[in-house]
Amino acid sequence: MALTNGRRSVKLGLISGQERYRQDMAGKDVKTVMRLDTRRVLPLFLLIFVDVLGLTVILPLLHLYAAAYGASPLQIGVTLAAFPLAQLVGVPVMGALSDRYGRKPLLLISQASTCLSFVMLGLATSLEMVILSRLIDGVFGANLATAQAALSDITDESSRTRGLGVIGAAFGLGFIFGPVISLLALELSNSLAVPAFTAAIYSFASILVTARLFQETHPPARRGRGRHNSGLALRYLLRPGLGLPLLLMFAQQLIFFGYESLLGLFTLTRLGFLGRGNAALFIVIGLILVLVQLRFIGRWSARLGDGGLVKLALALLALGLLLTGLTPAAPHPFYVRELVQRDLLAAAPSQAEAIMGELGVALPPNGKNSMTGVVWLTLALIPVAVGAGLIRPALNSLLTQRVGPADYGGILGLSAAAVSAANAAAPLIAAQIFQAQGASAPFLLGGCLMGGLWALNVWAWRGRRREW
Repeated sequence: MALTNGRRSVKLGLISGQERYRQDMAGKDVKTVMRLDTRRVLPLFLLIFVDVLGLTVILPLLHLYAAAYGASPLQIGVTLAAFPLAQLVGVPVMGALSDRYGRKPLLLISQASTCLSFVMLGLATSLEMVILSRLIDGVFGANLATAQAALSDITDESSRTRGLGVIGAAFGLGFIFGPVISLLALELSNSLAVPAFTAAIYSFASILVTARLFQETHPPARRGRGRHNSGLALRYLLRPGLGLPLLLMFAQQLIFFGYESLLGLFTLTRLGFLGRGNAALFIVIGLILVLVQLRFIGRWSARLGDGGLVKLALALLALGLLLTGLTPAAPHPFYVRELVQRDLLAAAPSQAEAIMGELGVALPPNGKNSMTGVVWLTLALIPVAVGAGLIRPALNSLLTQRVGPADYGGILGLSAAAVSAANAAAPLIAAQIFQAQGASAPFLLGGCLMGGLWALNVWAWRGRRREW
């Protein structure tokens, strides 16, 4: 059924982001539509940056917290999966509650629980306490989803993708500086409690930013209007226009997080990289993410529309994953197998031995040293990082266009839960493929699957199946 109003025709009440942008631009000044309110966006940028800074101080070391208490490889996996599994339950509920009670109260609750979880981690005396600290953070920590909902409150459809990109840039900056702070904290003390308490300090700082600088973006007049904010946000799956973006959000994250999880092992087996080499690669990724999300995503969204951005991102991710899988087995020029093996065992004996035995990782042999593999992989990182910088802001922008303002928290909470579910499953699936089929297999298969998602998206949009 089509409804016609003048020259506007809307099929099933759904139109693409690009079409809405063109319609909304009619008779309006371009600069007025595209401008972001910097004074309101800046507190969101700061609180996400400080919050992610705290998280990423802990993230590179979490497996060591588990290994310190004699955890088996399976128990280490459970520890790593505890947070995303808990978020799968908690984030949709917290997002829906922010639709009912406002963004600021839920942000403060989320940040307080995160701070508490870091303190618990620093005081942990058993593996169970480590896991409990991650569960508490996962259930109540909906900081990013709630901040995205607040950003959606203060943007329109023409500027929302750019705004969500600003939030993504804060996330990327946190991922650049957090691991550096973590390494510095460990240099000052051999205790794993020091990074945990450092993360708690940053988390407390994010609470102060929210309390002092953040202004409520979801006023009482808007609350309670969403059809599903009184129940589980999973009901959004039944609504037209949401199925395909949510499916793409889950599927691309399942593939991409498998890539992230195994990149360190891959560079070890192909290039002989240890911590410093991998840190340099992740800094390159973080810098590209920030550049894309701060400088280019707004322009590209205006030109291509959010649907076009999704197609571009999926194509770039597919290309980057395939190139990664084809990286030549050529260790870097300073690689010596015996030294790498010694450093692995000296850094964390129990954890290194567990990984080497469980996944069957073989170090590259001596004698084939060159820069070929390093240069190849660095170039492969470029399309991966650009695609990763585009995909989630574009999909989240599409999702917010297909619900009302009273439902932003719920739908973005469900989107974050889809990401958490993928994050919990991806390392286990990718590791099994790595072990059974070899180091390149997860990346080559991931590239093919990402290409399949691109084809599905093109088919759905060309066939006008936007009710997905």
